[in-house]
Amino acid sequence: MPILTDIIAALPAAVPFVGPEAIERRRGRQFLARIGANENVFGPSPNAIDAMRRATAGVWQYGDPENSDLRHALAEFYRIEAENIVVGEGIDGLLGYLVGMTVSAGNKVVTSDGAYPTFNYHVRRFGGELIKLPNCGEFEDIDALIAVARQQRAKLIYLANPDNPMGTFHGREAVSRMIDAVPEGCLLILDEAYLECTGLETAPEVDPLDRRVIRMRTFSKAYGMAGARVGYAIGHRDWIAAFEKVRNHFGMCRISQAGALAALQDQSYLRQTVAAIADARRRIGQISCANGLRTIPSSANFVAIDCGGDGGFARHVLDGLLARDIFARMPNVSPLDRCIRISAGTAKDLEYFAEALPPALQEATSIIPR
Repeated sequence: MPILTDIIAALPAAVPFVGPEAIERRRGRQFLARIGANENVFGPSPNAIDAMRRATAGVWQYGDPENSDLRHALAEFYRIEAENIVVGEGIDGLLGYLVGMTVSAGNKVVTSDGAYPTFNYHVRRFGGELIKLPNCGEFEDIDALIAVARQQRAKLIYLANPDNPMGTFHGREAVSRMIDAVPEGCLLILDEAYLECTGLETAPEVDPLDRRVIRMRTFSKAYGMAGARVGYAIGHRDWIAAFEKVRNHFGMCRISQAGALAALQDQSYLRQTVAAIADARRRIGQISCANGLRTIPSSANFVAIDCGGDGGFARHVLDGLLARDIFARMPNVSPLDRCIRISAGTAKDLEYFAEALPPALQEATSIIPR
C-alpha cells in the first residue's frame, strides 16, 4: 500500500485494548461481571441521563463546534477563562491531537513502562521515540522522568496521576515540584482521568498561565460517562489555540455535550458516586485479604491485586476469572504484571468476583505453585 506514510507502513498492527465485547463474541456468552475496563458501573447523574434523552430530539444537528456551553461551565467551575480549556473526544482523542502538535519523527518522549498504552500508540504513529522508565516500587518515578527528559532533551513527559494501572497517587507537593522541574522546551502531560476519585483538592491548583504543563481530565470515570467520550484539557491559552488548528471541530456529539454539562452541574451525585467507589475498593480489599492476597492502595476507581507470584501466575488467575465469566485485566509489563486489576463494581459484581477468585487461584497454583 504505497500511499501509506513510511511511519505507518512500518508499524506492526496493534490494538491498545481488546474490548470486553470482542471477548464475549469469541466466547459466545456475556460476562457476569464487567469489572476490568475501569468503567464506572454506578453510571452518570440522573440529570445527565435526562439531559441526554432530551437532546436526542436534536441529534439531526451537529454538535456546537465550539463546545461553548460546556467550556464556559468548566471555566466557571475552575475559576479560569474558557480560552484555557479545550473539549474533545475523551482524553484519548486529546492525547492524539497533542502528540500530533508536538512530536515528529525522532523526537523523544518520556513515560513510564506499563503506563497508559494509548499514549504510546499516538507517539509511535507520529514517529516519536518512546523512552520508558521502570516504576519505583508501585509508583511512577517522577524524579527519574524529569532527569531522563532533561538528559534526552525530550519534547514530552507523560504522567498519569492517579496512576493507571496501579492506582497509586502522588500528592500535590510532589506534583508541584515535578512541574517546577520540567526542563525548558519540554511539556508535562498530566493525565488526571481518575482525579475526582481522590478529590480535586489533592492536586496542585490549576494555573492557566503555566506553559510547562497541560492537564487532561474526563467525564468517563467518576462522572460515569465513558460511552459519551467527553474529555477536556486545561492549559495555557497558546496550547489551547494550537488545538484549534488540528482538532475535529464536529467531533463532539450534542447529546454528549448536554450530558456532560448536566453531570458537571450535579456535584452532589458525583460525591455520592465517589463514596460508592471507595466502598467498592474496600470490598475488593476484603475479598483479596480473605484469599491471602495483598492489594495496592488505590486512589482510582479500580484496585490492583498482587497475586503473590510472577506475571505468568497472574495470567493464570486472570484466565480462571474469565472462564467464570468475570471480565478483569492485568498490567502488561513486569513486575507490575504480578497483579490483576479489578474495577469498582456493584455489590452483585463483587459477589460474583468473590465466588470466582478462590477456584481461579487454586487452578493457577496447581499449574504454577506459589
